[in-house]
Amino acid sequence: MSGNPAVVMRLVASAYSVAEKAGAIVRKVLHSGDLGIVEKTGANDLQTLADRLAQKSICASLSRRFPKVTIIGEEDLPCEEVQEDMIENGQAEEILQKSCPKEYEALKEEELVVWVDPLDGTKEYTEGLLDNVTVLIGIAYGGRAIAGVINQPFYNYQLGSGAALGRTIWGVLGLGAFGFQLQEVPADKRIVTTTRSHSNKTVTDCVNAMEPHDVIRVGGAGNKIIQLIEGKASAYVFASPGCKKWDTCGPEAILHAVGGKLTDMFGNPYRYNADVKHMNSAGVLATLRNHDYYVSRVPQSVLQALRSD
Repeated sequence: MSGNPAVVMRLVASAYSVAEKAGAIVRKVLHSGDLGIVEKTGANDLQTLADRLAQKSICASLSRRFPKVTIIGEEDLPCEEVQEDMIENGQAEEILQKSCPKEYEALKEEELVVWVDPLDGTKEYTEGLLDNVTVLIGIAYGGRAIAGVINQPFYNYQLGSGAALGRTIWGVLGLGAFGFQLQEVPADKRIVTTTRSHSNKTVTDCVNAMEPHDVIRVGGAGNKIIQLIEGKASAYVFASPGCKKWDTCGPEAILHAVGGKLTDMFGNPYRYNADVKHMNSAGVLATLRNHDYYVSRVPQSVLQALRSD
């Protein structure tokens, strides 16, 4: 492509490299044997040294190159100087080579909001369920998730010590999504993926109402969206508050880039402006196809429970 790539494409190219660096940090902390676990609000809400270091690396790297972009990270960390070896200056060349969708060509840095989950699936990380773990970076404009990066630090870990670990998936609305093979669950099958560690009666009632042929319970919002785009699940159903904007922004953009949909349980889209509340308090419903069917199956009792939260 001619000339200087658009800001949004440069930001995605940086986010790709930064997510890979964060993934390497997440692996390094695990291999050190000292996870540095602290409880935030309880035993199901943990933070590790990997969460803290990965977020510092992501936020410092992106803000150095894009000082006017608003960056919102999951972890509440003090502002302090970050060591040079934590900064990632690289940009993925394959992304810079692609044409920016017309509607985003003229966007300015200050119009963009980046949502960062440095380690999605922390509880699973501490328990060794490494395929559940992702690094999530989402980019929003005008309240919409328009681009995302998902790094899986331990992709292929089951293959043993010789395997190349990790992969990075990325997508931009209007351009598509890359780094994986898009697949769908057969049309006559309904497979629901839902929470592993945050279930309750409302969540269970809602999953059952979908009349699934199978239910998968795993950790991590990023991981569940990957299941949708790789044909392992038809719907991601989480009828409870708990998920936050940094969990869904990047994965939503990738899902939307391949024709899927993510909404709350009422079928309404989430907004990703800098000033929105962080909690996705009306739950999460995501599908690759047939979104309206799943919205229509949500029981009134579930909607009532979410209304009163």
